[in-house]
Amino acid sequence: MTAESTQSDGAGHGSAASRPTGLLDLLRVGALVIDADGRIVFWTPQAEELIGYTAEEALGKYAARLIIHPENLQSVTELFTDVLETGRSWAGAFPIRHKDGSTRLMEFRNMRLLDDLGDVYALGIAADHTLLQRVETDLALSEQLINQSPIGLALMDPDLRYLMVNPALERIDGIPAEDHVGRHLRETLPFPDVDTVESALRQVLTTGTPLLDQYHVGRPPSDPDHEHAWSLSFYRLADPGGRVLGAATSVVDVTERHRAAAEADRARRRLALVASASTRVGTTLEVEQTARELAEIATPELADVVAVDVLDSVLACRRKRRPDNGPEFFRALALKASHPTVALRAADPPGDLTTYDGDRLVTLCVHTGRPVLVPHVGERDLPRIARDAEGTSLLARAGVHSYLAVPLIAHGEVLGALDLKRTRNPRPFDEDDVVLAGELATRAAVAMDNARWFQSVRNTAVTLQRSLLPEHPPHLTGLEVASRYQPAQSTSEVGGDWYDVIPLADDRTALVVGDVMGNGIDAAATMGRLRTATCAYADLDLDPGDVLQHLDKITCDLEHYIVTCLYAVYDPHSRRCRIANAGHMPPALVPSDGTPSLLELPSGAPLGVGGISFEATTVEFNPGDLLVLYTDGLVETRLHPIDDRLNVLLDFLDEADRPLEEICDLLLYGLRTSDDHDDVALLVARAK
Repeated sequence: MTAESTQSDGAGHGSAASRPTGLLDLLRVGALVIDADGRIVFWTPQAEELIGYTAEEALGKYAARLIIHPENLQSVTELFTDVLETGRSWAGAFPIRHKDGSTRLMEFRNMRLLDDLGDVYALGIAADHTLLQRVETDLALSEQLINQSPIGLALMDPDLRYLMVNPALERIDGIPAEDHVGRHLRETLPFPDVDTVESALRQVLTTGTPLLDQYHVGRPPSDPDHEHAWSLSFYRLADPGGRVLGAATSVVDVTERHRAAAEADRARRRLALVASASTRVGTTLEVEQTARELAEIATPELADVVAVDVLDSVLACRRKRRPDNGPEFFRALALKASHPTVALRAADPPGDLTTYDGDRLVTLCVHTGRPVLVPHVGERDLPRIARDAEGTSLLARAGVHSYLAVPLIAHGEVLGALDLKRTRNPRPFDEDDVVLAGELATRAAVAMDNARWFQSVRNTAVTLQRSLLPEHPPHLTGLEVASRYQPAQSTSEVGGDWYDVIPLADDRTALVVGDVMGNGIDAAATMGRLRTATCAYADLDLDPGDVLQHLDKITCDLEHYIVTCLYAVYDPHSRRCRIANAGHMPPALVPSDGTPSLLELPSGAPLGVGGISFEATTVEFNPGDLLVLYTDGLVETRLHPIDDRLNVLLDFLDEADRPLEEICDLLLYGLRTSDDHDDVALLVARAK
């Protein structure tokens, strides 16, 4: 009789058996049964595949004669007899003769069979020896790769439960292998995006398309205080018949690469921050603005809460030896936070002056001239950081966990401190942060030092210049005057603009506006000398042209200075005004019943050129008429043609019946722009 092979899907007859695996089909295991006489009585189709004979050709034939080479016949006969007589099974490999005449090495398992009549048979199960060796080698290789690979490997069933993990995965996630098996994937993953990982795996199970090198970051149970990074790849597992067995996951620990990349990115951001600071910090010669720029650029890249405090003695430009201990007076200049936080209420508002004791960390910073770093702020540290007991409580509520104070040092002098706190940023300050903060503080300190000395010198010059400008005489016959002086804001020093109102004999009044080309204390001092000389010559009752002639000689003796000047004398009895011009801007005349215009005067050369005569012009100046004298800082800009600006000046004078003080303010605020690179002297007179 013959044996027939059938396959079942495991679902028939109410059977609970699962579907068959494809391993036996892969191995092509054949079976044959031999009776006690050595004849073949069963022959499977797989035997035909292995040996070449069909069932019809093999059944009833002597097995030894059909498939054994003559030289192996005796040994095979002895093995066959031993199996039948003793019942001992035999396993091994020996060559058989294929139908095509070739010799093939087969792996055999032989055992004795008994039927219900007591007859004895021999069952032989055979497979190709070479194929078995290859499968055995593959299995051994797979086992060694899985167990010894530095890559974490896991097998999961279709429900994403662990079937197996290798030792490398145990080391990577810190969970023993036995604690993996049977658990769902999401129960062991340290990633915050576990839903994304599960979704990716289910997509692989559905499509069969692997997903490679998926980057994920998390904190494993074995090291919860530090971030780790892994590269995950997912593959679907299926048998030769296409049945999905589950999924395989490979996990490569790329933490070092992740940290190196993060550090490189951090270094790039730091370099970018330093480069940005070179253009964003110190854009003006104002200490307060520089402090605000420093606070803004340090937030949030370097710290979550930033304060800039400067020693009050520094702002006053008083140099003194730094004490080794003791309190210090700090002026808060800037305060910035990356997010709304109660920590702001714990700091001094900008502009406040506060005394900090010697045990305060910011005081220690300015006393030593060195950074003060507290990587991990504890309860004992907060009182030395906060302003007071309430501030200590507020900083605790804000979650301040790391602190850094860096001195602001310029030209060897400690100006103050840059105060940094972290609340949201989980990383503590480290030495790299100290270097970065120090670089930012140094750049800002130099700008602040320049600004404070500039402000000091500028204040001195402005004070000198204002002291040299006149007070209006209490009474002028037939004339009402108003004036303004406004120093430049965008240049490094004040200029030499001035005006004067000089009572003369016979109820006359001299009106003067001048501009010393240059700036600083020297220009202001030169302006003072020229103003004094102008007053002296005015008392001599000279014609305006002659006054300018004498001023020109004096200016020639003042080294390199060039001066423009407009000198006018008003006579209320004749209602006329004599005006001479030395290279100055033309005055504006607004008749009480007419249209504003610029007086056409001989412009003359500036004072200081030498050897030039000046011509005076007489103009009518009736009651209600308005005369506007000014310096070029009122109308000149770097962006607009001067003719356009003069037309704008005339437009502002359309309503000349306003009070003079109001007219002065209107002209200053209407004509001055952010490009105010020069100072302004303005003198407005109205005939009564």
